[in-house]
Amino acid sequence: MNYAVFDTALGPCGLLWGERGIAAVQLPEHSREATRAHLLRRHAAAEEATPPPAIAKAIAGIQALLGGDRSVSFADAPLDTEALPAFHRRVYDVICRLKPGETMTYGAIANELDAGPDGDARAVGYALGKNPIPVIIPCHRVVAANGKLGGFSAPGGRETKLKMLAIEGGAPDNKQPSLF
Repeated sequence: MNYAVFDTALGPCGLLWGERGIAAVQLPEHSREATRAHLLRRHAAAEEATPPPAIAKAIAGIQALLGGDRSVSFADAPLDTEALPAFHRRVYDVICRLKPGETMTYGAIANELDAGPDGDARAVGYALGKNPIPVIIPCHRVVAANGKLGGFSAPGGRETKLKMLAIEGGAPDNKQPSLF
Protein backbone atom coordinates (compact mmCIF):
# COMPACT_ATOMS: atom_id res chain seq x y z
CA MET A 1 0.00 0.00 0.00
CA ASN A 2 1.09 3.54 -0.75
CA TYR A 3 -0.18 6.92 0.35
CA ALA A 4 0.05 10.61 -0.38
CA VAL A 5 -0.81 13.63 1.75
CA PHE A 6 -2.03 16.68 -0.16
CA ASP A 7 -3.45 20.12 0.52
CA THR A 8 -7.10 21.08 0.02
CA ALA A 9 -9.22 24.12 0.81
CA LEU A 10 -10.27 22.39 4.07
CA GLY A 11 -6.74 21.35 5.07
CA PRO A 12 -4.37 18.45 4.46
CA CYS A 13 -6.04 15.25 3.26
CA GLY A 14 -4.53 11.85 2.59
CA LEU A 15 -5.21 9.03 0.16
CA LEU A 16 -4.11 5.40 0.42
CA TRP A 17 -3.98 3.06 -2.57
CA GLY A 18 -2.88 -0.40 -3.55
CA GLU A 19 -2.90 -2.60 -6.63
CA ARG A 20 -6.71 -2.73 -6.79
CA GLY A 21 -7.21 1.00 -6.35
CA ILE A 22 -8.02 3.57 -3.68
CA ALA A 23 -8.50 1.95 -0.28
CA ALA A 24 -8.86 5.01 1.97
CA VAL A 25 -9.21 8.78 2.02
CA GLN A 26 -8.31 10.68 5.15
CA LEU A 27 -10.22 13.92 5.61
CA PRO A 28 -8.28 16.89 6.99
CA GLU A 29 -6.59 16.79 10.33
CA HIS A 30 -5.03 19.94 11.82
CA SER A 31 -1.67 19.36 10.07
CA ARG A 32 -0.03 17.27 7.35
CA GLU A 33 1.75 15.30 10.08
CA ALA A 34 -1.52 14.53 11.87
CA THR A 35 -3.15 13.46 8.60
CA ARG A 36 -0.17 11.20 7.83
CA ALA A 37 -0.24 9.76 11.36
CA HIS A 38 -3.97 8.99 11.09
CA LEU A 39 -3.45 7.15 7.79
CA LEU A 40 -0.54 5.18 9.24
CA ARG A 41 -2.53 4.18 12.35
CA ARG A 42 -4.92 2.38 10.05
CA HIS A 43 -2.30 1.17 7.55
CA ALA A 44 1.05 0.97 9.35
CA ALA A 45 2.98 -0.66 6.50
CA ALA A 46 1.97 1.96 3.88
CA GLU A 47 4.73 3.96 2.24
CA GLU A 48 4.57 7.51 0.99
CA ALA A 49 4.86 7.53 -2.81
CA THR A 50 4.23 9.55 -5.93
CA PRO A 51 0.70 8.71 -7.09
CA PRO A 52 0.29 6.99 -10.45
CA PRO A 53 -1.92 8.83 -13.01
CA ALA A 54 -5.32 7.39 -11.95
CA ILE A 55 -4.61 8.16 -8.29
CA ALA A 56 -3.25 11.62 -9.11
CA LYS A 57 -6.49 12.30 -11.01
CA ALA A 58 -8.55 11.32 -7.96
CA ILE A 59 -6.41 13.56 -5.72
CA ALA A 60 -6.86 16.47 -8.14
CA GLY A 61 -10.61 15.77 -8.10
CA ILE A 62 -10.73 15.90 -4.30
CA GLN A 63 -8.79 19.16 -4.33
CA ALA A 64 -11.09 20.65 -6.98
CA LEU A 65 -14.30 19.50 -5.27
CA LEU A 66 -13.25 20.80 -1.86
CA GLY A 67 -12.26 24.02 -3.62
CA GLY A 68 -15.82 24.46 -4.91
CA ASP A 69 -15.73 22.82 -8.36
CA ARG A 70 -19.12 21.10 -8.61
CA SER A 71 -18.30 19.50 -11.99
CA VAL A 72 -16.01 16.87 -10.44
CA SER A 73 -16.90 13.22 -11.00
CA PHE A 74 -15.19 10.21 -9.48
CA ALA A 75 -17.03 7.71 -11.71
CA ASP A 76 -13.79 6.36 -13.13
CA ALA A 77 -11.76 6.42 -9.89
CA PRO A 78 -10.38 2.94 -9.17
CA LEU A 79 -11.74 1.86 -5.77
CA ASP A 80 -10.67 -1.09 -3.66
CA THR A 81 -13.93 -2.01 -1.91
CA GLU A 82 -13.69 -5.78 -2.33
CA ALA A 83 -13.16 -6.50 1.38
CA LEU A 84 -16.06 -4.30 2.54
CA PRO A 85 -19.37 -5.87 3.64
CA ALA A 86 -21.88 -6.37 0.82
CA PHE A 87 -24.52 -4.15 2.48
CA HIS A 88 -21.99 -1.32 2.82
CA ARG A 89 -21.08 -1.60 -0.87
CA ARG A 90 -24.78 -1.41 -1.77
CA VAL A 91 -25.18 1.76 0.31
CA TYR A 92 -22.05 3.25 -1.28
CA ASP A 93 -23.35 2.43 -4.77
CA VAL A 94 -26.50 4.47 -4.04
CA ILE A 95 -24.68 7.52 -2.69
CA CYS A 96 -22.10 7.51 -5.48
CA ARG A 97 -24.96 8.50 -7.81
CA LEU A 98 -25.43 11.76 -5.88
CA LYS A 99 -23.87 14.74 -7.60
CA PRO A 100 -22.30 17.68 -5.75
CA GLY A 101 -25.09 19.76 -4.25
CA GLU A 102 -27.50 16.81 -4.01
CA THR A 103 -28.41 15.14 -0.74
CA MET A 104 -30.39 12.09 0.29
CA THR A 105 -31.70 10.97 3.66
CA TYR A 106 -30.64 7.82 5.49
CA GLY A 107 -34.24 6.61 5.30
CA ALA A 108 -34.51 7.20 1.55
CA ILE A 109 -31.40 5.09 1.01
CA ALA A 110 -32.82 2.32 3.19
CA ASN A 111 -36.09 2.46 1.24
CA GLU A 112 -34.27 2.38 -2.09
CA LEU A 113 -32.29 -0.66 -1.00
CA ASP A 114 -35.47 -2.35 0.23
CA ALA A 115 -33.12 -4.02 2.64
CA GLY A 116 -35.65 -5.39 5.08
CA PRO A 117 -35.05 -5.40 8.84
CA ASP A 118 -31.25 -5.23 8.44
CA GLY A 119 -31.42 -2.27 6.09
CA ASP A 120 -33.10 0.41 8.13
CA ALA A 121 -31.83 3.98 8.35
CA ARG A 122 -29.61 3.08 11.32
CA ALA A 123 -27.90 0.33 9.31
CA VAL A 124 -27.34 2.85 6.51
CA GLY A 125 -25.86 5.28 9.03
CA TYR A 126 -23.58 2.56 10.38
CA ALA A 127 -22.35 1.73 6.86
CA LEU A 128 -21.70 5.40 6.17
CA GLY A 129 -19.80 5.76 9.44
CA LYS A 130 -17.50 2.96 8.27
CA ASN A 131 -16.91 4.50 4.81
CA PRO A 132 -13.13 4.30 4.26
CA ILE A 133 -13.21 6.50 1.13
CA PRO A 134 -15.08 9.72 2.00
CA VAL A 135 -15.43 12.45 -0.63
CA ILE A 136 -15.05 9.89 -3.45
CA ILE A 137 -17.81 7.85 -1.81
CA PRO A 138 -19.72 10.99 -0.76
CA CYS A 139 -21.17 10.04 2.63
CA HIS A 140 -21.28 13.74 3.53
CA ARG A 141 -24.24 14.06 1.12
CA VAL A 142 -26.45 11.90 3.32
CA VAL A 143 -28.54 13.81 5.84
CA ALA A 144 -31.14 13.02 8.46
CA ALA A 145 -34.84 13.61 8.03
CA ASN A 146 -36.50 16.96 8.76
CA GLY A 147 -33.54 19.07 7.66
CA LYS A 148 -31.20 17.70 10.31
CA LEU A 149 -27.55 17.25 9.42
CA GLY A 150 -27.03 13.78 10.87
CA GLY A 151 -23.73 12.38 12.02
CA PHE A 152 -20.26 12.39 10.51
CA SER A 153 -17.36 10.36 11.86
CA ALA A 154 -14.53 12.22 10.10
CA PRO A 155 -12.19 14.64 11.86
CA GLY A 156 -14.17 17.75 12.76
CA GLY A 157 -17.38 15.72 12.81
CA ARG A 158 -20.55 17.45 11.76
CA GLU A 159 -18.76 20.80 11.35
CA THR A 160 -16.66 19.24 8.57
CA LYS A 161 -19.79 17.74 6.99
CA LEU A 162 -21.50 21.12 7.09
CA LYS A 163 -18.47 22.78 5.45
CA MET A 164 -18.40 20.17 2.71
CA LEU A 165 -22.13 20.58 2.02
CA ALA A 166 -21.75 24.36 1.98
CA ILE A 167 -18.87 24.14 -0.52
CA GLU A 168 -21.07 22.01 -2.77
CA GLY A 169 -24.18 24.14 -2.24
CA GLY A 170 -26.12 21.15 -0.97
CA ALA A 171 -28.62 21.01 1.84
CA PRO A 172 -31.81 19.05 2.38
CA ASP A 173 -34.79 20.79 0.78
CA ASN A 174 -32.46 23.70 -0.11
CA LYS A 175 -32.31 24.69 3.55
CA GLN A 176 -29.22 25.07 5.68
CA PRO A 177 -28.94 21.79 7.60
CA SER A 178 -29.21 22.03 11.34
CA LEU A 179 -26.40 20.72 13.52
CA PHE A 180 -28.96 19.33 15.96
